[in-house]
Parts: sequence; structure tokens; C-alpha cells
Amino acid sequence: MHLLKNILFLMCVVALFSCGDDAPKNTDTLGKGTIDISVDETYQPVIDEQLKVFDSSYPDAKINIHYKPEAECFKDYFDNKARIIVVARPLTKAEKDQCVQQKIYVTSMGIARDAIAVIVNNSSADSILDKNVLRGILTGVYKTKYTVVFDNQASSTVRYVMDSLLRGDKLGSNVFAAKGNNEVVDYVAKNPNAIGFVGLNYVSDKNDPNNTGAFVNSVRVVAIKNDSTGEFLKPYQAYLALKTYPLYRTLYYINRESYPGLGTGFANFLAEQRGQLIFKYAHMFPLRSEMIIREAEIKNQ
Repeated sequence: MHLLKNILFLMCVVALFSCGDDAPKNTDTLGKGTIDISVDETYQPVIDEQLKVFDSSYPDAKINIHYKPEAECFKDYFDNKARIIVVARPLTKAEKDQCVQQKIYVTSMGIARDAIAVIVNNSSADSILDKNVLRGILTGVYKTKYTVVFDNQASSTVRYVMDSLLRGDKLGSNVFAAKGNNEVVDYVAKNPNAIGFVGLNYVSDKNDPNNTGAFVNSVRVVAIKNDSTGEFLKPYQAYLALKTYPLYRTLYYINRESYPGLGTGFANFLAEQRGQLIFKYAHMFPLRSEMIIREAEIKNQ
């Protein structure tokens, strides 16, 4: 009897502390609750579509998406202002170490392959370019004096170009930042000597009835030389799948939830069938679903 009383006493103490005001409470589940996430603003069109379908399936879920330059998304992640982030690079080793120091439980996955499209005015004489010429344009030493336009000075596109194309060289004085990808497309469409670097979403023709990968008519999408094959390729979905278009990159989600909450629910949605189909129809290459590539003749415009 004495032992039974002690057990009952301990159970009451545990219950008392478990119900205390300071006990951590997870108020969201895989399909219910309210959270904030940060997304690279380059991907706003496709993530808006993802959220629309997710909301229709989970009416009790409220995901507040904040579209920002890539650098600000990572800042939100480490400041615990975003439950997950959707960005165009994985965590670096230093960032992984920081997660360990901050006791952040990390899950991350590549969910789609994207491309940076190089665009010129429809009157431009340059419709095919190689990486050496691109470096010359970006550093301001190419024979044709282009005005180079990016979406934002802290964007993932600028970071990609600095890391993958320039590799230590500095941008020239002919390089400017607009106020988003749409503004880049608009500027290039109106200025014959402009060249822009934008996310694939912003030049894919959304009115293409057969989803063939057609581009918008307001600008010309440049074909970039593959140094291995010698081919000049545009960012068509098949070339993203085969990694033959030179300026491709991977889109990731990076999650900090340590339990099955709404951030995990949205991440799962992006990686599963419906989310992957949305990436497909946005002309990106989905990495978590099977796709069949067939040979076809493509006429460069």
C-alpha cells in the first residue's frame, strides 16, 4: 500500500508539471495550424500555385509565406522567424555547424531542378552565347556594351552567377539591380542593349496549351553553349533533366521542425505527387517523381 501511494504521488507530480504554463505546446499538425515560412522570391509564381492547391486540401492550415531575397530567407531560418525555407542551395558546412550549435533539428531535400534564363531584347543580334562571353558581358569587357540587369543584389541569381560563372571576378559597372524578376523582363523588353538573368518561371509561357516549354514573346531566351557537347541549349525541361543546360540549379526545402508540424506537412506536399506535378507544369524538372523523356525535334526561335 505504501508503494502504491508513492507511485500515485509521482504520477500527480508529473501531471502537474506537464500541465504547467511553461510546458512547450505544439499547436500545429501536418495539416492544421498557422506558421510562417520564407521563400526565395524567384520562386513566387510556382510556390503561389503550390499554396493554392495545399490550401484547398487543408482548409484548417494557414501558411504565411514571406517572399524575400535568398540571403534574408537564411537569416529568417536561423532567427527562428521561418519554420521552413524554400531556397536554391543547401546549407553550407558552416551553416550546418551553426544548426548544431543552436540545436536546430534540420531536414532538407532537393525537390525540383530549375534554370537561370538569360534574356535579351528581341532585336538583339546575340541569340547564342557561351560562358566566356557571359563572363565578358558581366565584367563589362565584351565588345557589345550591354546593360546587365538582375532581380535583386542579394538574390540567389546573383549568388549563382558570382559562384558559378565569375568565380572571383567582379561584376562590371554596367550591372544593375531591378526590383524583381518581372521588372527585369520588362526592362529587357524595352531596351535593345539590355541583357537579363531571371528565374525560369518568369519567361515560361503560362498560356502554352500543351505545356511544351514555350517561352514568352516579349523577350528572346538565349541558348547557352554546353562546353562538353558543343550544343547551344535553351532551358527546356528535358535539358534540365539531363543537366545539359549549363545554368541549372536545385530547389530545396530546409525544415527546422523537430515534430510532425505544419512545416513538415507542406514540405511533404512539395515532395509528393501533386506538388511535383505543379513543378512539372511550371517547366521545372521535379526530382521526386518519375518522368519519361522522349526525343523530339525542337526548332530554336
